[in-house]
Amino acid sequence: METVSQASQTNDMSVRGSSANLDGDTPRFTRRETLLTMTGVLLVMLLASLDQTIVGTAMPHIISDLQGFNRYTWVTTAYLLTSTVMVPIYGKLSDLFGRKPIFLVGVVLFLVGSAASGASQTMNQLIAFRAFQGLGAAALMPIALAVIGDLFTPRERGRWQGLTGAVFGLSSVLGPTAGGWITDNTSWRWVFYVNLPIGIIALLVLIFLMPSLRSKNTGKPSIDYIGAALLIAGTVPLLLGFTLAGSQYDWLSWQILSLFAGSIVFVTLFILFEARLERRNEQPIINPSLFKNGIFSVSVIITMITSMGMFGSILFLPLYAQGVLGISATNSGLILTPLMGGLIFSSVVSGQLVSRFGKYKWLAFVGMAITIGGSLLLLRLDVNSTYTQLIMAMIVLGLGLGFSMSLY
Repeated sequence: METVSQASQTNDMSVRGSSANLDGDTPRFTRRETLLTMTGVLLVMLLASLDQTIVGTAMPHIISDLQGFNRYTWVTTAYLLTSTVMVPIYGKLSDLFGRKPIFLVGVVLFLVGSAASGASQTMNQLIAFRAFQGLGAAALMPIALAVIGDLFTPRERGRWQGLTGAVFGLSSVLGPTAGGWITDNTSWRWVFYVNLPIGIIALLVLIFLMPSLRSKNTGKPSIDYIGAALLIAGTVPLLLGFTLAGSQYDWLSWQILSLFAGSIVFVTLFILFEARLERRNEQPIINPSLFKNGIFSVSVIITMITSMGMFGSILFLPLYAQGVLGISATNSGLILTPLMGGLIFSSVVSGQLVSRFGKYKWLAFVGMAITIGGSLLLLRLDVNSTYTQLIMAMIVLGLGLGFSMSLY
């Protein structure tokens, strides 16, 4: 998702006193503008990443309180459905109207969704409000990373993306632990309410400290409404198919096959329509020609794979720890510490290595190999597995994810 937002940006934000860097033609902000902007970016990253990890350890208590075990995955699925669909749309809107206003819209929607999720009285309400929260979350991480692409040359981006990876890793360590402690000592509702003070601080920083940056687009902004509708129509049934298959319906059932078929039809129409807009020099949501670039295409695929490993682990490891190993919510949050510790370490190290040596390909291979190894170790866990086996698997996976996250 982040890769789409970064690579699709066609307009850089206007800056004062900018000069081209020898390692690229990306304009530079003044030091003050850069620090203020990155302060807002890192706060947004903290807000988004904390929410993605703090809820996991509270989920067993949530489903017990709201009586919704059969809809356990839907709390996360609803959030991911809306956030996934909206990422490229927000990315295009930020190209047209600038990063800052889209940041503000995203944070406000996210905070409203957080407050409503915490006040939910039924599982259906929680699922609906998490979907609304996802509408705001879609604007946070991708545009934060797009801003880094606007500010820094490719050589410099590794250092800053490594730092954002470290922020994500740190909040991912604190999130599960805080979520477990909050659940054991207060109420699961506070895992959503805790977003409010952090989000308000981030909102104030964006409003008052982040410079008012405008897109270089001087023409009248043109929003691709038809493309957005086709993208939503193609993405939602695809995600629903993968969510329902194997749990509520058989993989070869007519319900699942119909969802996949519908997705293929609308995605095909989306690609054809976007290609037509591109040929007419209009403004599609995603330029199909981007996928002719091998680096972009590979980056999208690897980002998808690493995200599956990351969020799948965050979602199900606390459930495994509490339901299979029989530990408390607080301690199940601590269980994720080895995973995030490895992620923080390798994210910072790989970012520094790219900035120092300017080479990334070998790190990409190493990161993916380690990620695959860690995933295979987690795959072997069962009711007879030991804590040592779990910890070793998470460390290996975390190291691999950290290398990958700072590069893509």
